[in-house]
Amino acid sequence: MSYKNSENGLKIRLARASDRDELYQMLCDLENEQLNKKSFTSVFEKNLTQPQIRYFIAEQAGRIVGMASCHVQLLLHHAGPVGEIQEMYVQPSVRSQGIGRALIHEIQKFVLSHNGIQLEVTTNRLRLETHRFYEREGFLKSHFKLVLSFSDHEN
Repeated sequence: MSYKNSENGLKIRLARASDRDELYQMLCDLENEQLNKKSFTSVFEKNLTQPQIRYFIAEQAGRIVGMASCHVQLLLHHAGPVGEIQEMYVQPSVRSQGIGRALIHEIQKFVLSHNGIQLEVTTNRLRLETHRFYEREGFLKSHFKLVLSFSDHEN
């Protein structure tokens, strides 16, 4: 699996174990906090082996410039497989160059390969530019997400 765009030298590929440190930094940037690296590594390594989970890497000129992850689950309330973008990040210096769109295109192909009937994404309510991006890509604001945090949970 590999997407290439000769115009801007963009390549989308699947993540490898060797991408861990760069993905870790991107997710820390996305969440605006230092994640527990040991826990991150454990989850990353386990998820790399799961057929219903994919991490996509965007490369430009041999440098990782973005990433996205998708999980496909069988959901009762949809009576079928649903893909959900769990994380997506593009380096600020290369945004608005079609990298996010290319990542979503690869995610759509992955979800459809699992006979997915829908693709969902949740994003922080304060990330208004992110909302506009997803809406431009065809996503509809149709749900609210409510979160119960377990603050004593060990990472």
